Amino acid sequence: MLRTRGESMKWFWVLGLVALSECLVTIPLTRVKSMRENLREKDRLKDFLENHPYNLAYKFVDSVNLDLGIYFEPMRNYLDLAYVGTISIGTPPQEFKVIFDTGSSDLWVPSIYCSSPACANHNVFNPLRSSTFRISGRPIHLQYGSGTMSGFLAYDTVRFGGLVDVAQAFGLSLREPGKFMEYAVFDGILGLAYPSLSLRGTVPVFDNLWKQGLISQELFAFYLSKKNEEGSVVMFGGVDHSYYSGDLNWVPVSKRLYWQLSMDSISMNGEVIACDGGCQAIIDTGTSLLIGPSHVVFNIQMIIGANRSYSGEYVVDCDAANTLPDIVFTINGINYPVPASAYIQEGPQGTCYSGFDESGDSLLVSDSWILGDVFLRLYFTVFDRENNRIGLALAV
Repeated sequence: MLRTRGESMKWFWVLGLVALSECLVTIPLTRVKSMRENLREKDRLKDFLENHPYNLAYKFVDSVNLDLGIYFEPMRNYLDLAYVGTISIGTPPQEFKVIFDTGSSDLWVPSIYCSSPACANHNVFNPLRSSTFRISGRPIHLQYGSGTMSGFLAYDTVRFGGLVDVAQAFGLSLREPGKFMEYAVFDGILGLAYPSLSLRGTVPVFDNLWKQGLISQELFAFYLSKKNEEGSVVMFGGVDHSYYSGDLNWVPVSKRLYWQLSMDSISMNGEVIACDGGCQAIIDTGTSLLIGPSHVVFNIQMIIGANRSYSGEYVVDCDAANTLPDIVFTINGINYPVPASAYIQEGPQGTCYSGFDESGDSLLVSDSWILGDVFLRLYFTVFDRENNRIGLALAV
């Protein structure tokens, strides 16, 4: 049967939609116990917080010792990371559980040469077993409050969700700081922030996916499940509309380093309680809580009736989750309410904790915030690199 030109165009349009949907790659994420939860259960959290006060990843010092050929990159604060996905590196593939982290830009995993006790509890990469492995000979050091993670830069094939990213730069650890890393459920980190945050001279994973033509759109998105361990996903190259309701509200990125935007205010019962007159906020899948300046967060803790416990955490009456009002984050003129049931989190033995934490301030820009998983479990989030914008919609 002959088709008219209009019918042919219609079929091209339908086939185009099918092709785009096929190019959408979805990676399942599993919600796991964070280091904070593991340390809390083993009654070691107080010791950790006393020796390693909260040190934001955003205190970056771009330090390069050219004489020694050593490149320094600040390490993330991994205390509250809770969602992991599986990737593989090498040929044949070696599997790792990683955090897909919008607050950093590099990929790293432990190596078989790592001498730290923490590496013994995690999957480690063996370069000798990969036919596609290539070493750079370049040492790297990841700065952290408790010490330095030392390692070296290498290149190999990275696979996840059917995507095959060839000659990807990644870090291999030789030494990991502090005994507390033994309590991390993840093996490594896959950073998704802007390339300006990555190790100098390297191309981050997401940028390579785009450059190698592996994804159809230059964006990725997160859906973090509210309750279940399973059900969370990160998707590359497109957006699955079944994960949110209503329209995506687009917000321009204010600084192309982190996924940073301008926030209007934070309010409760119509009264501004923080970010009065506007402030900056970073959307961060690698942070579990809502992080803000110490003095501001302290006032919020008082408003919601939180009291500091012996471990240094803020504890709240669990009944308050049913009685306290929403805290509203206003971004680009749109209100994003966070109910008490979200910003009050129940822990073991019926103890409830505040979902707010203090930044430590010293190098964080005054009145800046980090919106972590407490916020992201409520709002489906699209990270659009092509248009340098963030899309937010109510998660289903």
